[in-house]
Amino acid sequence: MKKKRVKLTGREKSELFAEAVVTIILLLLLNLSIIILINLAILTNQSLENGIYFLKSTLILGNGLHIWSWQRIFVFFMGCGDMLVLYWRLLRRYHQMQLRHVIQELHYIAEGHFDHRISFVVKTDLQKVIDSINFLVDSTVNAMNEERQIEQSKDDLITNVSHDIRTPLTSIIGYLGLLKADNSLTADQLKYVDIAYNKAGQMKALANDLFDYTTLNSTKTKVNFAPLHLTSMLEQVAAGFELEAEEKNISLNVNTNPDDLVIDADAEKLVRVFNNLISNALKYGHGASFINLSAKKIKANLVEIRVENNGEAIPKAALQKIFERFYRVETSRNTKTGGTGLGLAIVKEVIDLHHGKITCESNERITSFIIHLPFKVALPESKTTVL
Repeated sequence: MKKKRVKLTGREKSELFAEAVVTIILLLLLNLSIIILINLAILTNQSLENGIYFLKSTLILGNGLHIWSWQRIFVFFMGCGDMLVLYWRLLRRYHQMQLRHVIQELHYIAEGHFDHRISFVVKTDLQKVIDSINFLVDSTVNAMNEERQIEQSKDDLITNVSHDIRTPLTSIIGYLGLLKADNSLTADQLKYVDIAYNKAGQMKALANDLFDYTTLNSTKTKVNFAPLHLTSMLEQVAAGFELEAEEKNISLNVNTNPDDLVIDADAEKLVRVFNNLISNALKYGHGASFINLSAKKIKANLVEIRVENNGEAIPKAALQKIFERFYRVETSRNTKTGGTGLGLAIVKEVIDLHHGKITCESNERITSFIIHLPFKVALPESKTTVL
């Protein structure tokens, strides 16, 4: 890193010049006041005047010279003192400006520019502060890189393991399905096969969710943006849950305004979002009589989509953590329903990849998942972006 001195701006140079002018004026006024007071003291005190005259006549320098102009010598020494005061004030102001530049650089780094370093060279103890800041930033960046590598290694491990588990699980579920259809099994045997079949299904769902989450969380995830008719997509998703909703006496309703809402989105990933939200409402929205899917245009380039149900409210303490991975509002309830704690985390990852935002509001009357998505996504030349 190339070191450089603090370069003052034009405004700061003007501040230094103004400081010098003000200081000089104040010093001149002070000097004039001192000279006037001394002259008044001499004129009003004859003994003082006689003493000064005696000193002038008796003090002899080299070569027999007498000092007759004490006033000029006094003014000379006052001028030297004034220069020292002026230098001290300008130097102090300059150091203040250096500190201001360092603070600006520190704020710039704090905004997320961790590749930036403070490259100033100063001749005060401030240099130790600058070196400490640069060392701290280097240490922080190294720690972040190590943490990122550890996180990536963990995600890779989860992805690989979940991917490898899914293949044998598919075979196990298939064979257990054949056993369930075997009429020669006793009631107890059928009972145990059914339990194993359900547990294997839950395990496969967990493996799928782990794989999907780590894949979406990867920086290499590709999002294939294309025009998507929002109304048709919501109606198709709702149709896939009609049978399950009827069994629980829940009505599924879709409403969009206007009807021809079209957004840029990855259809496959966005369908996963609404599948998770509706499935979540069916599992945990105890006492619900409806699930509403609505979409409306709220700004020129913004659409609001809501997934709402009138079931059991989500506790306020859980609303801030509900999109965190593996977080469960009620552990025992999620265990019964086979929840992995990843469904809503996947939802948030997909919405983030679409440059959108999702929030949750819940009270005794209604629970709403509110999604804001842009109609058009600014992309480089192609319709596919790598995030």
